[in-house]
Amino acid sequence: MSFLLKSMVSSQVKNLGLGGGEEEKKDNGAAADPAAAAGMTREEYEEYQKQVVEENCHGIKYLQILYAENLKKKSEQDENAIQMAGDDVDIPEELRKMVDDDTVEEEEKDSILGQIQNIQNMDMDTIKEKAQATFSEMKEAAEQKCTVM
Repeated sequence: MSFLLKSMVSSQVKNLGLGGGEEEKKDNGAAADPAAAAGMTREEYEEYQKQVVEENCHGIKYLQILYAENLKKKSEQDENAIQMAGDDVDIPEELRKMVDDDTVEEEEKDSILGQIQNIQNMDMDTIKEKAQATFSEMKEAAEQKCTVM
């Protein structure tokens, strides 16, 4: 009686896919080795995988080249459109003011007076550190020139 009960329960469990029957062990073993599943030896499968990766790399490189060419064409089209438009391009007044302000600030910073004002904004420790760094760089450059001579 127990044998009959055991066989009925085990067959039901196998049908549900919950049991660890012998057939499932064989299926899992085959799935664990993709080379065997593909009908190849391990070496053949590894070589095949290398070829697939290499082909994918070539495809990616090709797509990158196409993308770069497309960007270049769009850039050339944009430049041509700007040249054709000439002075007819309308820039918002706010943007024009921002660009003009930035240009003025950069010119002020580049001038000698701008640099002097920048020095006034620094504390003495920062000025000393910059002076020492500059002096060290000059000293190293002089030593290198002396060794060359």
